[in-house]
Amino acid sequence: MDWTEVFNSSSALWGLFFSAFISSTLAPGGSEAVLAYLVRQGGHEPGMLVGVATLGNTLGALSTWALGYWTGKRFPADSPAYPRRHKAILAVRRWGQPLLLLSWLPVVGDGFCFAAGWLKLPFWPSLAGIVLGKLGRYAVISLAVQL
Repeated sequence: MDWTEVFNSSSALWGLFFSAFISSTLAPGGSEAVLAYLVRQGGHEPGMLVGVATLGNTLGALSTWALGYWTGKRFPADSPAYPRRHKAILAVRRWGQPLLLLSWLPVVGDGFCFAAGWLKLPFWPSLAGIVLGKLGRYAVISLAVQL
């Protein structure tokens, strides 16, 4: 393997990582399409690609969780300014950390992570729910592309 191949290989992984990170913050992204493309290209082990996407997406979700946590220090969770946030807070209060298994869902998943931080749910169980949800989603995408 020459340096061009190494650079192209690591560029693809970094691209997937950043796409997954951005997709899991409050900004939209398309990490699923990037993952599917790279799996189909066959230049990397699918497990590595799923791991990179899961790591990036999880770190993005944790940044959203942290924003919620810091927001909760300044503004009480009982009186959110936006009705959409209030719905997410009510859902997280009702279901707790298991709801973070759905943190991969478009739009509402970011709200769940934000609300979990705002409500100061324990970090490690929150992390576990986020990781399992994100890993499951990327594993299903990878397997579907390989069929």
